[in-house]
Amino acid sequence: MFAPVLMLRRLCKSNRGVAYIEFAMALPILLMASLTGIEVANLVMSHLRVSNISMMTADNASRVRDSIDESDVVELFVGARTSGSSIGFTEHGRIILSSLETSDDGTKQWIRWQRCIGQKNVNSSDGRPMSKAGTAIIDGTEVLAENRTNQSAAPSHWEKQTITGMGPADRQIQAPGGSAVMVAEVVYDYQPVFFDNWLGDTEIKSIMAFNVRQRANQLIRNGGKIQPYSCNRFTQV
Repeated sequence: MFAPVLMLRRLCKSNRGVAYIEFAMALPILLMASLTGIEVANLVMSHLRVSNISMMTADNASRVRDSIDESDVVELFVGARTSGSSIGFTEHGRIILSSLETSDDGTKQWIRWQRCIGQKNVNSSDGRPMSKAGTAIIDGTEVLAENRTNQSAAPSHWEKQTITGMGPADRQIQAPGGSAVMVAEVVYDYQPVFFDNWLGDTEIKSIMAFNVRQRANQLIRNGGKIQPYSCNRFTQV
């Protein structure tokens, strides 16, 4: 019998490469399952981090006693920026902190002041502070003029605001009379680990609110002439 025929018969009976073939066939499936698991875990952690940032910002803002000023907001945003550093939050997200109150006549809700941080170009879904003349205030002059010392010529006022609260229509947040609610809206563009197009453009949102604890004066002050984190700025710091 010819040697090639013998070699062919031996090759047909050989099973020494079966394990390698099975591994090669299973590897893509195992790899895809592993990478998908990591991506899903990262997405879940990003949701949790965004939720924590909104809760921490609103809670800490509500705890400021006596009066609140721009330096308090700076401290709040430093903490939020540090908390979100692992997901690149301020590069891809935004915090909108609002002081929600009841109007003087008790008939409506209004935003007295608003501060923002983050490079994502997004505005509050519930509007902005407005002057008595009906002009939106986005430059941080709700109370103080541009020199950060004198009273603003057109401070924020409740008369021209038409909101009934903040948040989704079916579960709106409203401030109690004589006090305020600190509302933190946080928006973040999810940054995938492996699959840029698998999840599409995933925007994560979280809204948290806390009643002000002891603060009776809800004006935001600027004794140190600090540049406010006004909502026409889109910066990381």
